Amino acid sequence: MSGKTTILVVDDELQIRKFLRTTLVSNEYDVIEVENGKDAKRHLGSRPPELMILDLGLPDMDGIEILKELRSWSQLPVIVLSARGQEQYKVQALEEGADDYLTKPFGTAELLARIKVALRHGHRGGQQQEPVFKANGLTVDLSARVVSVDSKEVKLTPTEYKLLAVMVKYAGKVVTHGQLLREVWGKHSAEQGHYLRIYMQHIRQKLGDDALSPRFLITETGVGYRLKD
Repeated sequence: MSGKTTILVVDDELQIRKFLRTTLVSNEYDVIEVENGKDAKRHLGSRPPELMILDLGLPDMDGIEILKELRSWSQLPVIVLSARGQEQYKVQALEEGADDYLTKPFGTAELLARIKVALRHGHRGGQQQEPVFKANGLTVDLSARVVSVDSKEVKLTPTEYKLLAVMVKYAGKVVTHGQLLREVWGKHSAEQGHYLRIYMQHIRQKLGDDALSPRFLITETGVGYRLKD
């Protein structure tokens, strides 16, 4: 046993696997490579890794099916890797339980940053959420329901606070529009979609955040939002 974090790479493109192996090994990760869904499921069942990088377009099955099956018994961190730029695939993967996604081509720094965040969430597991969130000058005291930026209190409406609290819950991860709508407005909330963008704009304004150069809230176009942690 090396004691290193093991990452399972599931991708049918040899060049992508070579790139991932070189990058991950040079950053002290152990790597297992497979090129199809059948081998991925075999490894997940026999020797689960600490994280999986999963391509959606596999030769024998759709990566979404592997993700669905995995989520029925495990909360293993999963980063979806796809050449599919269409937003609906990203949304579907996140809605089915992926922790994050990268669209090919992607950079080394971005990959490593997403891995660190996903592993951090994985290690938290079922631990109780910290009562006070602090990052980049933003403080959210979940027990007192107090929000401040650079030690100055920010007044939010109840709905704005609910939205920010959900973002804090998933800090560092992408939260889809659908997830936000369900957690804030309930299951039958599709009709509230046009309000979401307005509320997020109001939150940004009150936090003094700039959508073009965000300090706190990143817009994942067509997919959702990510709170920097």
